[in-house]
Amino acid sequence: MKVVGICGSPRDKGNTEYLVQYTLDRLKEKGVETELIKLREKKVAFCVACYKCVKEKKCVVNDDLEEIFQKIEAADGLLLGSPVYHSAATPLLKALLDRLGFSGRWRVNKMVDTSVAYKFTGTPFSGKIAAPITVARRAGTTSAFSELLLWMAANDFIIVGNSYWNMSLAGKGGVTNASEDTEGLSNLDHLAENMAGLLNKLKKQ
Repeated sequence: MKVVGICGSPRDKGNTEYLVQYTLDRLKEKGVETELIKLREKKVAFCVACYKCVKEKKCVVNDDLEEIFQKIEAADGLLLGSPVYHSAATPLLKALLDRLGFSGRWRVNKMVDTSVAYKFTGTPFSGKIAAPITVARRAGTTSAFSELLLWMAANDFIIVGNSYWNMSLAGKGGVTNASEDTEGLSNLDHLAENMAGLLNKLKKQ
């Protein structure tokens, strides 16, 4: 079993990276293989709506998208972490999700005539589990969290619930202090329990 965590923050060793890695570490303690992808170290352009993925069955933009896509496709679960930028996920993460979702849909589906209703057969992510993590100094965590949930739902992931939202309050004055949000970390402890438990149940099917 493997879970890939994606840090959508442009900051090196910031609060988002700490929280995603913290959750991955808890999963690792439960026997789950993990990998952290730091988007700031990758080159991922925004979607240009060329629609070439419909024919080519992959995104044709030559950057690190395909490498990340294959890592997620090979994994059993996904963690998406983002700081809050004006009540939304970062442009880094949004660019990745737009291209993962759009090119991914056409890898396993065909475009039909405008007179025909779509009956999608799934995505390359169908049956994988996923959960978001957001962090802000004060507010906006809920809307960014919802944004990531909507992407997961539209791309056929099994969304992992928790006893509270996977959010943290940290970063006042730009400091990295997510480790001080003990309530937030406690929620991530339970998230890791739920993710590992669900992976085990799915594995036994």
